[in-house]
Amino acid sequence: MNDVTIRDEVIRLGQFLKLASLIDSGADAKSVIADGLVHVNGEVETRRGRQLRDGDVVSFQGAKARVLTGKP
Repeated sequence: MNDVTIRDEVIRLGQFLKLASLIDSGADAKSVIADGLVHVNGEVETRRGRQLRDGDVVSFQGAKARVLTGKP
């Protein structure tokens, strides 16, 4: 699993997919999320604007990335 540190308290799912290098572009994020191919904490997520917080785990095509805020 890849840990990805973000600057703020939250990040939108579409942005996180790109930041974590799980997809190549925002357009890719839109389509894979809409198609139900992305999971957040083990559940299918179809909202590109879903807000992720510290500890959330995003998975796509067998790759996983965890959100870290870098704050205790």
